[in-house]
Amino acid sequence: MAEDKEFTFEISLSVLDHLGRNLYRSFMTVLGEAISNSWDANADNVWINIDENQESFLVKDDGDGMTLSDFQNKFLKIGYSKRHGGETISSKGRPYIGRKGIGKLALLSGAESVTIISKTDKTDYVGGTINNKELDKAIDKDLIPSEYRLKKPKTEEFAEYTKDHTKGTIIRFEHLNEGIKHTLAYIRKIVALYFRFALLDPKFKIFINDVQVGLEDLNDLVSKTQFLWQLNDYEDPFLELFSGDEPKQKLLEPVKPVRLGKGIEGFIASVGKPRDLKIFGEDERVGIDLFVNGRVRERNILSHTPTSRVPENYLYGQIHFNGMDDEKDRFATAREGIVSDDPKFKYMLGEIDKIIGSILEDWDKWRIRHKTEGDPENKRISRVERSSRSLYNAVSEEYVGSPERTENTKVKGWVDDLTEDAHFNFQSYAECFVSENLVRKHIAEKKMPLIKDAKEEIKKYQQKEKASRKRGNVNIALRKNADNLCYLTMETLAKQVDRGKDMLKDSSLRRDANTYKPVRDALMHTALLTDDAKTLLSSTYHNIQGRVSEILNGEDEDDKTKKS
Repeated sequence: MAEDKEFTFEISLSVLDHLGRNLYRSFMTVLGEAISNSWDANADNVWINIDENQESFLVKDDGDGMTLSDFQNKFLKIGYSKRHGGETISSKGRPYIGRKGIGKLALLSGAESVTIISKTDKTDYVGGTINNKELDKAIDKDLIPSEYRLKKPKTEEFAEYTKDHTKGTIIRFEHLNEGIKHTLAYIRKIVALYFRFALLDPKFKIFINDVQVGLEDLNDLVSKTQFLWQLNDYEDPFLELFSGDEPKQKLLEPVKPVRLGKGIEGFIASVGKPRDLKIFGEDERVGIDLFVNGRVRERNILSHTPTSRVPENYLYGQIHFNGMDDEKDRFATAREGIVSDDPKFKYMLGEIDKIIGSILEDWDKWRIRHKTEGDPENKRISRVERSSRSLYNAVSEEYVGSPERTENTKVKGWVDDLTEDAHFNFQSYAECFVSENLVRKHIAEKKMPLIKDAKEEIKKYQQKEKASRKRGNVNIALRKNADNLCYLTMETLAKQVDRGKDMLKDSSLRRDANTYKPVRDALMHTALLTDDAKTLLSSTYHNIQGRVSEILNGEDEDDKTKKS
C-alpha cells in the first residue's frame, strides 16, 4: 500500500445520510454505478466476479486508477464531479457518465462492507474499507468526518486480483443489503442490454465471472424478433445480427428505415408474442428505452405516450439521444429517469410520437401478411374480415405448422395462394350461416304453414340424405335441429317468407335470394370465386341482410292484418 494514511469522508456524515444512502440498495444499481465509474476512468476492461452464495461481488478495472490525493479529495468527496472543471469527455474521448458526484453513494453504501483499492501506473495501491453498520452508528452519534476513519484494507486478501494489475481500481462488496436475487444469466442479459458503452468504444469490454458479456447473451430476444425499424441510419452491432447475406436471425420483413428528428437515432423491433419480451422472467419485460451516451436513462418511454395500442405489447428497442447530455442537468438522482417536463425530453417524445403510428401500421400489415394476429384497433380492414383471416390462419396452421416456420414448401405455397380467397369465403359462409338460420327461426316462431315448394324441397333433400347416410354407413344424427326447415335453402326460405307477395311490386327477399343462389352454391362447394362473383355476392348479401333485419325487427303483413 501507499503511505500509511487513514482516509475520511469529505462531507458531513449526517448530510451523507440525508443525500440518500438508502436510495442505492439494489444489486443492479450498485453494479451499474461500478461499470459507469470504470467507463469514466478510461478502463478498457471491467471484470466482475460474483459470488451468489455469499451475496458478494468484486469489480476490477484497468482504468486510470487513483492516487492518494484522488482517493481522498475526489472519490471520498461526495458531490465531486469531473464536470466541475468544465470537462465533459475523458482523455480517451469518452463522454462522462457521472455528473452530480453522488452516484458513488451506490458504491459506498450498497453492502455491509465495501473495500476500495486503486493505483495508477506510477503509484502504489491506496484505499480503505467502509463498514456501513459502523457508519450508521457514527451518523447516530453525530460524529464529524474526521472522527469516522475508513479501515485500512488488507491487500493480501486481493492477491488473486492484484497480480499483473498495473493500474486501475478494485472494489469488493460483501453482504449486499438486498442480496443478489438474480441468476448469472439474468445479470448478463441486463448488462448486455442496458450498458451499451461498447457502442461508443468497441475496446470497452465487460466480463462476468471471466466470460465476456456479448450480444449472444440476448439470443432469447434475437431469436423471437420478427420485424425491425432502423431510426435515422443508426448503426449498432445488435442490428448487424439481422443484416448481411447470412444474418444470424432472419426477419420476416426487411429492415425498414425511418426518419425522425435530428440527433435522435436507434431502432424499434417487435417479437412474435408479448411473452417473448420477458427475457428476464415473469416480472420484467423489455421495452423501448432511452439511452444517452450508452447508458439507459429512461425505461419504457412509450409509457409517456397515451396510445396504449395492442402492438406496443410486442415492441422493444433503443432510442439514443446523446444531445440530452449538455450543460443542463436533466437527469434524476438515481440516473435512470429524466425530469418529465424537460424541453429536450419532450422534443424526443414528440418525434417518437410522429413515427409510432406508421410503425404500428406496418406491424399490422406485416403480421397479417405472415398469418398472425394484427391490431384489432386498426380500422383499415373490418372486424369481420380480420376475424375471418384469423380463422383461416388457425386452420391452415394445421397443414403447414406455425408462422415461425419459414421453409418454402409446396404446401405452404398453396396455403399462401388461398389466403385472399379464404378470408372472403370464410366471411361469406358465416354471413350465409347467420342469415339463413335467423330466417328459419323467424318462420318457426311465426308457425308459418309450409308452402308447396318448401314441402317438395324438404322431401327431396330428406331422400338424398337418407341415401347418402346409407352409402356411408352413418347411423348417428347429423342435424342438431332435425326439423323440416333445416333442409330449406335461402331461395325457398325467401319464398316461404314472401308468400302471397307480388315479387315485382312488394319489398321482397326472394328477388335477392334468386340472384344469391348460384354464387352461394359455388361458395358452399368451397369453390374459389371470381372477382365478379365476389362483387355480386357482397352486394346481394347486403340487400339480404337489410331485408332479413326488417323481417326480424319489423312487423310482417300478417301482424299488421291482425292488429287492424
